[in-house]
Amino acid sequence: MRAMPIRLAGLVLLILLCVVGSVLAQNQIMGEIKFSGATKVEKSSGVWIDGQYVGYLKELKGQKQVVLLPGKHDISVRQAGYSDFTRQLTVEPGQTQTVRVTMQKAEGAVWPSATATLKLNVKPERAAVFVDDGFAGHVGEFGGAFDSMLLSAGKHRIKIALPGYQTFETEVNLLVNQKAELKTELVRGSIEQAGPLLISRAGEEPADQ
Repeated sequence: MRAMPIRLAGLVLLILLCVVGSVLAQNQIMGEIKFSGATKVEKSSGVWIDGQYVGYLKELKGQKQVVLLPGKHDISVRQAGYSDFTRQLTVEPGQTQTVRVTMQKAEGAVWPSATATLKLNVKPERAAVFVDDGFAGHVGEFGGAFDSMLLSAGKHRIKIALPGYQTFETEVNLLVNQKAELKTELVRGSIEQAGPLLISRAGEEPADQ
């Protein structure tokens, strides 16, 4: 009767060894990319890898670390009012590379003179925000007690999207000095329901829908 628990324990140990071996083998095959940015502008910028939005720079660590198959990968970092930061990296098996991001203000960028404010109360807070089809930042930048989005008065198309969720779209019509709030929670869905704004070729602006 004692042989059965011993065999069972041996089987469990064998399974654990196989799992650990598989994880170690995967770690040796995959390569990791880390991002660093000196200012809030870089840290809050959105990151696209091979045309797919993966999140904003500051959060891409820990459970959200970027692990990729070996080979060439296109990196694009975006922020409203700044030129896209683009790089092509060759990922090596089992190696970690750090991308130091520096955002430069875009020539001819125009900031609204007569503004209204739009506060976003949206979940998840890491979702990307697009205003009139241009990337504006992530939800977390435009919520809370002291943070909101500055927009020119008039009509604007607002889209909020994240891979694995259905894209939320709406239109706001703001008056000068108006304070408005947008509240919603994204509905879970397929990555294909995130919308074309999240998936575009590196270095190019998304096409209008």
